Parts: sequence; C-alpha cells; structure tokens
Amino acid sequence: MPDALTAPGWTHVYSGKVRDLYAHAGHLTLMLVVASDRVSAFDHVLEPGIPGKGALLTRLTHWWFERLAVPNHLAVGDDLPAVAAELADRAMLVRRLDMLPIECVVRGYLTGSGWAEYQASGTVCGIPLPAGLHDGDRLPEPLYTPAFKAPLGEHDENISFERSVELVGLERATQLRDASLAIFAAASAIAAERGVLLADTKFEFGTDPATGVLTLADEVLTSDSSRYWDAALYAGGGPNRMDSFDKQIVRDWLAAHWDRTGEPPALPAEIVERTAARYRELIDRLCA
Repeated sequence: MPDALTAPGWTHVYSGKVRDLYAHAGHLTLMLVVASDRVSAFDHVLEPGIPGKGALLTRLTHWWFERLAVPNHLAVGDDLPAVAAELADRAMLVRRLDMLPIECVVRGYLTGSGWAEYQASGTVCGIPLPAGLHDGDRLPEPLYTPAFKAPLGEHDENISFERSVELVGLERATQLRDASLAIFAAASAIAAERGVLLADTKFEFGTDPATGVLTLADEVLTSDSSRYWDAALYAGGGPNRMDSFDKQIVRDWLAAHWDRTGEPPALPAEIVERTAARYRELIDRLCA
C-alpha cells in the first residue's frame, strides 16, 4: 500500500485502496478522509495513479450529499479543525460513526458479476430472475444485494438478506435495504435528468454513536463505487452501449495483459489519460 499523505495536525490511522483516514487528538468525534489518486482493480493497487481522481471523487460525493435528503457523515459547525489547503479539494471532514459491516449494493441493470451468475444459474446473488435477459438489460426492479465487507485485500462476500439480519438484526437490516433502494431511486432520477443512467452502486452506512441514527458514509455515487452509462448511447444499442464513466478501461486493459499472478504491470500513459478523461466527463455531465 502506498504511503499515506501527510496531513498537518492529523495522525494517520488507516489506508484503504484509495482513501486515507486520519484522527485528530483535539477532536475525538471527527475523522479526516482523504481520497488519493490511487486506482485499484482485481484487489490490487495499480501504478501509476489517475491524476486528479481523488479531487473528482470528493467533489462528486459532496455534490450528491447536497441532493440526497438523508443523514450523512459530513461534519458541520464553527469549531472544526483546519484542513491543509493542499488537501482541501480531496478531503472530507466527517463525524465518527459506528460503521456497519455490510456493503449495500443496488443493481438496476444486469451486468458485471450479476450477468455472469445469471448465465450460470438464472439468478443474481441467489435471487431468481426471468429467463431471456441479456447483458446490460434493465432489471424488472432494482435489486438489493448486500455483501459482507471483507478485510483489505480480500473479496467482499455476497450475502443474502437473511444473513444480513443475522449480522445486524432485522430492524437494522431492513433499514439498510429500504434506505439503499430509496437513495438509488432518487439518484437514478437525478442522473436521468442529465442524460446518464445509474446502472448499479454500493453504499456504506454507520450509526451515530449518540443517537443510533442510520447515517450515509464514505464516498457516495462516485465513478469508483458505481456504474454510470450514457443514456443516449445505451438507447442506441450496439457494442458500446454500456461504456461506463469509470475505471473499466483499466480493468479491460489489465484483464488483457495480466494473468492475475504476481504483481500487476504498470498502466500505460494512454490508459491513464483515457481513464482520467472518463472521470472528468462524468463530473461535467452531472454537475454542469
């Protein structure tokens, strides 16, 4: 894992594939989340990163938080610690939450790992679907397919709703499902107004330690946590109808040039530039 960034006044406590987490001794209820330019695929952090990616992810998360009528973890108030200017465009000052161990995935279209499972068994995460669907087809209704969050470097484990009940209890599992589907519906409508389809996404939630209120956390509806497609291109059909505004270019190149043994090869400059352009295009489409 690459070294975390230096954040004056903050102590580094954790690094994930993309984000670095910091604590502040004078503000124990707060955390600083910094999105780096690192890019990952197939559970590996790749070299080089995507220039400007961290700032784009942070900007898009803030943009969505402003439009979603749900509690989120952004810290607000007058007595907040300063964030270094060089980190400001890719940092979020957030409240500490008791994070829940479930990744809340919502799928509006049949693609990716869901398509692979459907071809084999006619199901997605064990949920039966009608026969005759094709890759990229819109599902009869969005599916909530939770996953158990695995330790860093391991695959998240798809689980049933019943298993999520065992992990967090019926009331909380139901809240997670209902909140995820409601946010997905709201975000899909907003994206559609801008000519973009939200194909699928994943949310993470925690609870406020003082009130127990379910709270949306982490990055939200970014091109790292979601698939977005161009609505006009999708409607036109053809082999490129599912070109996504994310790192699929990286995945495709890596799949063609690496057998997933040993360390992955460095990304060519052309792949980095094309990927950065796709991230920027999504921002331009949604936030204009």
